[in-house]
Amino acid sequence: MSTSDLGPAILFCPADRPERYAKALDRADAVILDLEDAVAPAAKAAARGALIESDLDPARVIVRINPPETDAFVADLATLSQTDYRRVMVAKSQSPKRLARIDGRFEVIALCETAKGVAQADRIAALDNVVGLMWGAEDLVASLGGTSSRFPDGRYRDIARFARARVLLAAGARGKAAIDAVHLAIDDVDGLFFEAADAAASGFAATACIHPSQVATIRAAYRPDADTIAWAQAVLSAADGERGVFTHDGRMVDEPVLRHARSVLRRVTS
Repeated sequence: MSTSDLGPAILFCPADRPERYAKALDRADAVILDLEDAVAPAAKAAARGALIESDLDPARVIVRINPPETDAFVADLATLSQTDYRRVMVAKSQSPKRLARIDGRFEVIALCETAKGVAQADRIAALDNVVGLMWGAEDLVASLGGTSSRFPDGRYRDIARFARARVLLAAGARGKAAIDAVHLAIDDVDGLFFEAADAAASGFAATACIHPSQVATIRAAYRPDADTIAWAQAVLSAADGERGVFTHDGRMVDEPVLRHARSVLRRVTS
């Protein structure tokens, strides 16, 4: 399994709302059943029971579990051992040693959302059982004693932008997929589209979301437009028979540009 083959729009769903499971999966490319922040402590046991009773396509399911430093983490993994779900998103990942000890049956997506987690992103991405990384802005800023990850106009503050870039680079350096953070302002369609388009252009494999209405916007942002597709096809066609660097439509084309073009066409078929 790989997070890069899930599709661009991954929807969070509270694990204590089993009546929403199938609908969430139907509307998105994959679903994150959330046992952590979305579920109150008193409701976690019932949520685990709902997971055991559920019957979703495991290839399209990620289960967000509680941080390794908590008792809930042990209970979460014990629950998943009774299901077919084998891809877990570990909340507040920050200790490579603890992540490395997770049962080898599970594929790990490390959610780097604290100062320690972002600082350890390189070492976390190097773990054999880690298949992808995601980052989170709000917990990160809270871990620093801050109060907001964004400016009043909606733009990320520099610390959030740094963390986003660091997690993406750490994942890419190890050949792992990176998932971009959620956009909390559900009604801000333009802002979501801008961020998702930037994520796709920068190399993120997917963007997580918190509401079904955000799925279409994310898919549209990741889908190359007609002009970009035509450019990619023309560049790759022109490369046939060429050796090394060449010029196409007045622009120098070398191997990095060809890789960009291949990436565009992969997004068309994904």
